Amino acid sequence: MLEGLKVIEYATYMAAPGAGSILCDWGADVVKVEPPGGDPIRIFFRTLGTDIQDNPVFDFDNRGKKSVVIDTSKPEGQKLLRKMVEDADVFLTNVRPGGLERSGLSYEELSRINPKLVYCSLTGYGLQGQDADRPGFDVASFWSRTGVGSLTVPKGQEPFPLRTAFGDHTTSMATAAGICAALVEAQRTGKGRLVESSLFRAGLYALGSDFAIQLFFNRVASTKSRHEQNVPMTNFFRTQDNHWLCIVQRQGDVDWVPMCKVIGREDLIEDPRFTSSKARRQNGAELVEILDAGFAQFTKADVSVRLDAHAIAWAPVQTLAEVVNDPQAEAAGAIVQVPSTKGDGSTFPSPASPVRFPGADDGPKGPSPKLGEHTRSVLGAMGLSAEEIETLYADSVVR
Repeated sequence: MLEGLKVIEYATYMAAPGAGSILCDWGADVVKVEPPGGDPIRIFFRTLGTDIQDNPVFDFDNRGKKSVVIDTSKPEGQKLLRKMVEDADVFLTNVRPGGLERSGLSYEELSRINPKLVYCSLTGYGLQGQDADRPGFDVASFWSRTGVGSLTVPKGQEPFPLRTAFGDHTTSMATAAGICAALVEAQRTGKGRLVESSLFRAGLYALGSDFAIQLFFNRVASTKSRHEQNVPMTNFFRTQDNHWLCIVQRQGDVDWVPMCKVIGREDLIEDPRFTSSKARRQNGAELVEILDAGFAQFTKADVSVRLDAHAIAWAPVQTLAEVVNDPQAEAAGAIVQVPSTKGDGSTFPSPASPVRFPGADDGPKGPSPKLGEHTRSVLGAMGLSAEEIETLYADSVVR
């Protein structure tokens, strides 16, 4: 879909490279500009005490890209990066605005060089306000400051962190969408624009329904235990063989009679404690205990048949180990094969990009690049002579 588009990715860690990876899967030519030490995520497993050649965390966000190493702390490096932008369609960065301004890599500077450039800045907190230059990480900017972390914690319990790069990759999806929208405009008008995304704003959007309630009513309900739910049937229940199931009640009272039949308690169908949404909320703790006992009668296999027979919406609460073997993960195209960096033709499974384009080549275009693997070829394609390239290497501007 994006074949022929050139993306310069001047970014490290996960959120912005994740957006670049999505664009790369969709066909864009993504050149990853790295500092001399490389993207820190290259040593993710070494930091944990494990040294492996294929790095599934780095590879997920960088498969199919080209790696160019430029020391942008040097004026020659900054000049070289500005030259790379001359014929690019997208410049994607998560460098803080102040650093970009000092390096001559701001939107104003690069848009003068290339008026059609879509310039995407991904930061922790946005480009305006007192925190525009504050460092941003997903557990801080997306999870903690937005209120996602505090609202997720059940009432009375201590805060806990989100899983690796959850907020980063939510922001990656939003960023890729924003870039694509700006590309449509640029192709229509011939003019690029600044695209601004942030972990903070993406977190607030992800929490948008609750945030909308807070903005409108100036209050929001806390996250409660299973026995305190406002809609007791929308809950989690454990089967006889120790599997948890997620049950989702549709609006109104349509699921009450079917649920009674699922657990074999037809005697409760006309029970005034439970025949309306209000009554079930008022008697929620008692109802959850009844449903707990009902689900505990059946194995997961047995109760899943009963739930389906009565058109109740449900899903198993799975571990990632179980998801790997879930046939629906393959059917949905959620797992793809990524070429190994070993260069021996082997592949390994990795998460797919978030959107599928049936019939199109929308998967990985190659392995993740070795550090500086494409520096020489990319510079040559820019028109630099062999002598100019050797001088840049000799002066440690590139590697």
